[in-house]
Amino acid sequence: FAGLYRSDHYTNANPPDLDSLELWVSLTWLASHTRRIEFGPLVTPVSFRHPTMTARVASAVDDLSGGRLTLGLGAGWQEREHSHFGWDLLDVPRRFKRFDEGLQVITRLLTSDQPVDFEGEFYRLKEAILLPRPQRPGGPPLLIGGNGPRRTLPLVARYAWEWNAVFIPPSRFVELNRQLDELLSAQRRSPASVRRSLMTGCILGRDEAGVQRKLRGRNPAELRTRGVVVGAASEVVEQLGQLAAVGVQRVMLQWLDLDDMDGLEAMAEAVLPQVSD
Repeated sequence: FAGLYRSDHYTNANPPDLDSLELWVSLTWLASHTRRIEFGPLVTPVSFRHPTMTARVASAVDDLSGGRLTLGLGAGWQEREHSHFGWDLLDVPRRFKRFDEGLQVITRLLTSDQPVDFEGEFYRLKEAILLPRPQRPGGPPLLIGGNGPRRTLPLVARYAWEWNAVFIPPSRFVELNRQLDELLSAQRRSPASVRRSLMTGCILGRDEAGVQRKLRGRNPAELRTRGVVVGAASEVVEQLGQLAAVGVQRVMLQWLDLDDMDGLEAMAEAVLPQVSD
């Protein structure tokens, strides 16, 4: 496997509530107990932490790992956890205004060797400098996740080094990918400067009977229309190839059944050798 990425949530979108390990504690453990894989939040919402703290912690964890962290950021979306734990989710326009300001603050703190002043609606900085400076010039690269053409993609074009699409089929990826190219050109950035990735679900069985057991009555064709990768190894390889053909450079497969070690082994043995560089 090339990487391991974690969501950042207090609890489930719907009950019953399940355990949810704190994001940065788990990533700190990962940084110190691995040597090769890339990792990071996919994604951490700016609504949970002040962006100065996010920048500070991310820089330290990236340094600890020897420069393997990708800092995935989002505006926040899950109403239930915000309500339960007292965080303001805000209406959509103000939520994205706050996200924009958070991206500015994080970018400037990671990249500037001089003290930073910032005066926004949500955040204010005066002569703030991130010390120690990141070992990696500019700090960890920023990833922005989401499919929104009006709000998310323009922010990707301004701030991110990776765009992570979420649960969409190849046809929709093509449309949004083309739009991102245009937005990057308008910002005088090379389209090749931003990596394109996709987070989606995966249902893998060692054989057709195994696939059907994991589907639990769901329609595989309908799941594929939502971008979910479904099937035995040969089918999964084919679907990953279709994603690569439309410009997806890497895929984060959401693995919700943490007890399914057999499935992970099947992925490593039967799928990865056919799709890895």
